[in-house]
Amino acid sequence: MHEASVVESLVAMLSEEVERRGGGRVTNIRLVVGEASGYMAESLEFYLGTLSKGTALEGTALSVRYVKPRLRCSACGLDFERRRFSFDCPSCGGPGKLTDIGGEFYVESIDLEEGAA
Repeated sequence: MHEASVVESLVAMLSEEVERRGGGRVTNIRLVVGEASGYMAESLEFYLGTLSKGTALEGTALSVRYVKPRLRCSACGLDFERRRFSFDCPSCGGPGKLTDIGGEFYVESIDLEEGAA
């Protein structure tokens, strides 16, 4: 359910940006989402469809590009992608700790039809 609040903020932010640019309609939003963030594309799309009604984002398409989480080995410093059911370093077997990679959530770009009603 945390998708609802993030989409509400996204709609507000992008509506302000459209207004700042002189109006129009957003036709596509491209998001980058880290898999570790827990955001699900289906939920984001649902809330976008619901919360964008009556705004410049109503009817927009949503594209989500997921980023796999990366870990860093505490022993040898290797950055690696987590294997299923394991946090162990593939090089030395040491314990991996989550990095910031994989927790992203940001707008990569939008397509805007300027002056559209």
